[in-house]
Amino acid sequence: MVSGAEAPDAAKRVDFPLRRTGGTFPPQEYEEFREREGLVWSTMPTGDRVWLVTRYEDVRAVLTHPKISSDPRHEGFPAPGRTGGPPAQTQVPGWFAALDPPEHDRYRKVLIPEFSFRRIKELRPRIQEIVEGCVERLLAKGSPADLVTDFAVPVPSLVICELLGVPPVDRGFFESRIRVLVTLTSTDEERDEATKQLLRYLGRMHTIKRRRPGDDLISVLIRSEALTPMETAGAALLLLIAGQETTANNIALGAVTLLSNPQWIGDDGVVEELLRFYSVADLVPLRVAVADVEIAGQVIKAGEGIAPLVAAANFDGSAFSCPHQFDPGRSEQHHIAFGFGRHLCLGAHLVRAEMELAYQTLFQRIPTLELARPVEELVFKEAGVLHGLDTLPVRW
Repeated sequence: MVSGAEAPDAAKRVDFPLRRTGGTFPPQEYEEFREREGLVWSTMPTGDRVWLVTRYEDVRAVLTHPKISSDPRHEGFPAPGRTGGPPAQTQVPGWFAALDPPEHDRYRKVLIPEFSFRRIKELRPRIQEIVEGCVERLLAKGSPADLVTDFAVPVPSLVICELLGVPPVDRGFFESRIRVLVTLTSTDEERDEATKQLLRYLGRMHTIKRRRPGDDLISVLIRSEALTPMETAGAALLLLIAGQETTANNIALGAVTLLSNPQWIGDDGVVEELLRFYSVADLVPLRVAVADVEIAGQVIKAGEGIAPLVAAANFDGSAFSCPHQFDPGRSEQHHIAFGFGRHLCLGAHLVRAEMELAYQTLFQRIPTLELARPVEELVFKEAGVLHGLDTLPVRW
């Protein structure tokens, strides 16, 4: 056991995040980190130390430890900038992903039934209609096309807009502001302005839904009487961003794999393997120790940040056989692409349904679809909070 001050050379500082132009994902360094004793550490632009956790069991331990917090209000919480990373409640009241129990549970209690397996099964026909509409517009636009802009983004964007009860004609407004919030190179001023505009819009939606409620998620939150108007707007903002951005990246990345390996189209296990293989939320679950804790023999001091790296865990050879091999038939189905523990992603069933229906419909309707550029020339989101593609040129 070693303390932060006594960390041996094996725990020397490394650069973080590790994405760079032309680099592979997950970064090759993750494998090297797993082979070292203890943990490795880096510093965020704020100067705060952050411990990088890369082994599957260690990541799960961090995500469930009662002395490790998701709340950025704690001193030492790792953040790429003043407004980067998860916002504190002073910035976005209601951003419940950045809360610990029991505050966190207040939101999940209201929302869990709306994202249950049964509820998403009921929504599948409507999701199918939305996917069909997106394919129709893709075909109408004609070949060639950008599958990110013309399909992968519209599908989840329209789905989450409908679930929240916001007009689909405002999709462009949401997408442009969300793009600012999920880009690491955005300035603090740009993030602040985008956040203000989105919260102002959702605040107006709260007023409208309070007067004319429906069966949408904003109305559900209002009827629960568990949240203030500002908390409702903040929770809706979190659902909007998570519901659009993560799924859009998953759909686009998965399409590359299936277009390159058509033998896997329609395979029952392909969605789960795509979720593990791409682990788009690798950098999302940042944490901070609120008391001294020990992980992998390393003492993490109270006030030191922790980055449990999802992609590193999902490529740990001790948990997944041949992890760098894409295998829809693999027996290990315990990936943590959606997190683990109390903060397990609420929208997991929704994401799975959207991915399944998107691929099923896209390849049935456009059987001649193919990549218009070699895989090695595709442009990835090097500056993105989430792993994904900037563009995906296709033709048919």
